[in-house]
Amino acid sequence: MNLKIGNTNTLEIVKETPQGLYLASSEGEILLPNKFIPQNYKLHEDLEVFIYTDSEDRLIATTQQPKAEVGQFAALPVKEVTRFGAFLDWGLDKDLLLPYKEQAFPVSSGDQAVVRVCLDFKTRRVIAVAKIEGFLLKEATGLARNTAVALMVYDRSPLGFKVVVDQIYIGVVYENEVFQPLRIGDQLQGYIKTVREDGKLDIALQPQGVSAIDHAKQEVMDQLQTHDGTLPFHDNSQPEEIRAVFHMSKKNFKKAIGGLYREGKIEMLPDRIVLKNQ
Repeated sequence: MNLKIGNTNTLEIVKETPQGLYLASSEGEILLPNKFIPQNYKLHEDLEVFIYTDSEDRLIATTQQPKAEVGQFAALPVKEVTRFGAFLDWGLDKDLLLPYKEQAFPVSSGDQAVVRVCLDFKTRRVIAVAKIEGFLLKEATGLARNTAVALMVYDRSPLGFKVVVDQIYIGVVYENEVFQPLRIGDQLQGYIKTVREDGKLDIALQPQGVSAIDHAKQEVMDQLQTHDGTLPFHDNSQPEEIRAVFHMSKKNFKKAIGGLYREGKIEMLPDRIVLKNQ
């Protein structure tokens, strides 16, 4: 099997040396340094190791697991910025370089950088690329409305927030439908709101249709139980206050408390809502 640089490989232990173990590969023997050797290993057994290049561009193995491998997207903390670019914490002793030419916009130490982990085929170095849209599909197929999807926020636009959807597609969450703080690098669950005729995805952060009200009712119940069964919210509460606490629109909040009232689960008083039997 051909060696995959920047990915996890299963390789055979073929030699023990003072420097570590040597593993057989399609590109010759690769060193697994002593500090990464697992306990109770045996000669000629297989090990799962991540393969990358060291500071001298030699192939090296590690049993550390990176936060993302070649071909995957990730939100990674920026550790430092140097004349070579930004170095990102991806879970290995050797940080991941985001070169200046691969940055979508300048980053600073402490930022979250949303990148695709890539292999530079000329140097065989694993690098980060922040210009990610070229790697994402702009037309989605086979996704039904209200399907739950994994999101990663990677940019802002005049419309709202751009997100990576299920590590495959580009989606948009519209500004007027965001009821919680969002930042570049945030990872959260969302729902397919619309698959447009051109295949582009509109994404919601709450379930849609009947499921949205069920979700809203559960959120209200959770907040009531967290706050000793009473909350200072009612029909005339301000939308901004509702958004800050419940992460929903005032319209959905009113539907939720109306439903809970009809189900006999809460009382609606002029200045608050209260769990029944509290």
